[in-house]
Amino acid sequence: MMNKSAPQTHLVTGATGTVGRQIVRELTERGHTVRALTRDPAKASFPQGVEAVGGDLTDPATLPPALDGVTGLHLITFGGHAALETGPEIVELARKAGVRRVTVLHGGGPTPLEDAVRASDLHWTVVMPVEFMANALDWAESVRAEDVVRAPFADQPSAMVHEADIGAVAAVALATDGHAGKEYVVTGPQALDVRDKVAVLAAARGREIRLVEMSEAEAAAEWRAQGHDEESVAWMVETFKNIPPVGRTVVGTVERVTGRPARTFAEWAAEHKGDFV
Repeated sequence: MMNKSAPQTHLVTGATGTVGRQIVRELTERGHTVRALTRDPAKASFPQGVEAVGGDLTDPATLPPALDGVTGLHLITFGGHAALETGPEIVELARKAGVRRVTVLHGGGPTPLEDAVRASDLHWTVVMPVEFMANALDWAESVRAEDVVRAPFADQPSAMVHEADIGAVAAVALATDGHAGKEYVVTGPQALDVRDKVAVLAAARGREIRLVEMSEAEAAAEWRAQGHDEESVAWMVETFKNIPPVGRTVVGTVERVTGRPARTFAEWAAEHKGDFV
């Protein structure tokens, strides 16, 4: 269960991303002052009361104004498709600014920034989500146009997690004590394969969706066409073909950390019904 905290100031990097937006919202709803880091504050849109501040994690010299007076800092480990190499500089700037707590969104494997945070004396927490429920939005266009989902490896189960639950876990770790040095694997409440997911989406929209299972070669070709390099394509093929135990095993992190059950994929589908009709 979470413990209550006095209002604090938090800086969220990656604030326009799928998880970053949820952390911003969760911290704001909990009454904290939130700064959202973005390369172009003029183009960003956040909830009322959130301060959009300029900065770039690939250029640590841009960060001191955003860090001034910050208690908690949420970090991502990638800038675009490349792992950030600026971890030591960012950690040192955070220490000098008086940051007390840091959360890191795990990027799927070791990264220089996460390594730097783990090696520091900051109160860090690594948030390690499995597959995002939001990945189902990749199917939205074909569902709207053809009532079809095309996907490979349809029998592989995934303990997919609602992005709002990832944000809630990170927000609690940032705003309350007791989470220093913890690695939180974050999952949803069920392990679903592709057929299960398609059935849930069909029920939410009230109309049948046909599943067309792609071959491994077809999936790889599509990922290449989307602009992924060969290393990324090979990683995706291996990951989705043989989902590791951590990706298909349900754990109770969300309820343990936030005090409420993890959201189901049916809840996510109901929230996003409009994207599929």
